[in-house]
Amino acid sequence: MKIKKAATIFLIFLAITVNAKDYRASLFGIESNGTTLNTTSIQKAIDFIHENGGGRLVFFVGRYVTGSIYLKSNVTIHLEEGAILVGSLNPFDYNRHDYWTSLVFAYDQENIGITGNGVIDGRGYQVANNVLSMIHKGIIKDNDFRYDRPNAGLRPHNIYFKGCKNVHIQGIILKDPASWNQQYDQCKNVLVENITVDSKSYWNNDGIDIVDCDSVIVRNCYIDAADDGICLKSHSPDFLCQNVLIYNNKVRTSANGIKFGTASQGGFKNIKIIKNTVFDTYRSAITFAAVDGGICEDIVVDSLQSLNTGNVFFLRIGERKPGKKGLMNNISISNVYAEVPATKPDAGYNYEGPVEDLPRNISPASIVGMSDAKICNVTLKNIEIFYPGGGNPKYAKVGLDELDKVPEIPANYPEFSMFKELPAWGFYIRHAKGITFENVKLTCEKEDYRTAIVLDNVHGASFKSLKVEEPGKKKEPVFSHNSSDVSLK
Repeated sequence: MKIKKAATIFLIFLAITVNAKDYRASLFGIESNGTTLNTTSIQKAIDFIHENGGGRLVFFVGRYVTGSIYLKSNVTIHLEEGAILVGSLNPFDYNRHDYWTSLVFAYDQENIGITGNGVIDGRGYQVANNVLSMIHKGIIKDNDFRYDRPNAGLRPHNIYFKGCKNVHIQGIILKDPASWNQQYDQCKNVLVENITVDSKSYWNNDGIDIVDCDSVIVRNCYIDAADDGICLKSHSPDFLCQNVLIYNNKVRTSANGIKFGTASQGGFKNIKIIKNTVFDTYRSAITFAAVDGGICEDIVVDSLQSLNTGNVFFLRIGERKPGKKGLMNNISISNVYAEVPATKPDAGYNYEGPVEDLPRNISPASIVGMSDAKICNVTLKNIEIFYPGGGNPKYAKVGLDELDKVPEIPANYPEFSMFKELPAWGFYIRHAKGITFENVKLTCEKEDYRTAIVLDNVHGASFKSLKVEEPGKKKEPVFSHNSSDVSLK
């Protein structure tokens, strides 16, 4: 389904929900005092509305404490301004299905939503530490317990929807989950708009996760997250995350701004990332990874601002399991303005990016495939990136005559810093085919011992109107090794 068609379906769905009947939460004995556990009464209200033709369950000013609840078809939770749906602090008030735990669940439902100007507050820091206490006491078992952190599946999301159709999340504030914030898994026709995400109270606090979904719009959102901001994943080889529009969002994180592919079994197709801003972010503004055998193709990035962000682009094919090589093809990135700082952009955050990546020189934007699985057909047009320069050759320098020292590490977790020291300050491109640069400007504030752009095993690379500005000794802007059909115009 194309994005335009999906938007039309959303309009029809919205017309249905506008005409649906409203039910006040108090009608069902739901208490707003901030102490009463309302799980049973909220669930009874949802079930009643579902069984009586659908409508909105409306919460007015107050604090409504609850454990896990389940949305049903044709029901919308509407939070008026001042209404706060508050997560219980008791881990045993939450249910776990398959792997995940959540405050609000929905499975195989349709025409559902959470709207309004209110808040969902998961109180995640306290809940996660209560889970941790139960693990130490031996009451909760965690088979993947590491670093004194409970497994992400034992800590509740704010929202987890799977297999749902016609989902509308609008206007609300999503605050402090104990795990991922909101996950939409194998859903179809999802609209998330005008929401604010404050998701930085604990580890793995992503902003939004879109997993193996078809026809999704995420627009006009503000996301402040400890982990990846807008994250697309593919958990199943039988599904694709496809027909997705990410439009006009502002993202700040201690990880990656807009990312897909850590889990990439099926893959990603027809993704448009338009008019977004990533700022004060530790890792990459944009990360695309195909490392689990899936595809990543037909991707458009246009009109991106990346401000005070540690890396701009990271494109990667890997092979985390033998025989599971990814495929990446037909990527267009245009109209980008970016500033990379000399200092750590997330210094002072609750959960900063890992210090084990430091000290190191500032990493370039990177496009890195594998020798037998090249990244193909990437176009970069109208790009301007400012780098701090000042690279220190004492940090495990890799010279242009020793490019084989850059490790391949196809099985490693994909992050921009995974190769440690790289020989370029602007772009590092390895194992690629069909790379086009048009009107790209790279500026280096201080003299850097490295070359602006390094190509290694790249076949078919065109540089038109490339501008490189750096102080100090003049050197060729592009170094090509083991490559062919490279042209500068």
